[in-house]
Amino acid sequence: PMPAWFDLFSLNPNGPEDEAGIKSAAETIHRLVQEEEKLGIPTHRIVLGGFSMGGALALYSGLRLSKPLAGILGLSCWLPLNKEFPAGAAANNDTPVLLCHGDSDDLVPYKWGAITCELLKTFVKSVDMKQYRGLGHSSCEEEIQDVNTFLRARLPPV
Repeated sequence: PMPAWFDLFSLNPNGPEDEAGIKSAAETIHRLVQEEEKLGIPTHRIVLGGFSMGGALALYSGLRLSKPLAGILGLSCWLPLNKEFPAGAAANNDTPVLLCHGDSDDLVPYKWGAITCELLKTFVKSVDMKQYRGLGHSSCEEEIQDVNTFLRARLPPV
């Protein structure tokens, strides 16, 4: 296994997944969101996002959260435990999702991001996917600009 947020047993979308680890990590994210709420930040002013496994966890955690978010960002990632959806995402069907992925990613292939995008479009009202030509499992200036645009749109000054 490759431990991080959860164990990664396979780099295959149909491979075995660390269900207990993914759900435990999502509970940690949900607790962090609750802590922000206690500090006076409503969930509709929170964006969850991450890169690779962090992006996968942001997608899963954000979609499973019981309150709507401002947005979800998934960079070079996939949706883990995707068989739970769309049933598991009732509170966040209206939450905008931005997926960003390099078309030359050899660790998390672009195809996985595209499959995730198509699945999300079946139950999330606003899903956008940005593709970056020649980008591997990394980030680039264009992606950072796209993330900045998304965040500014989702989190206007108060």
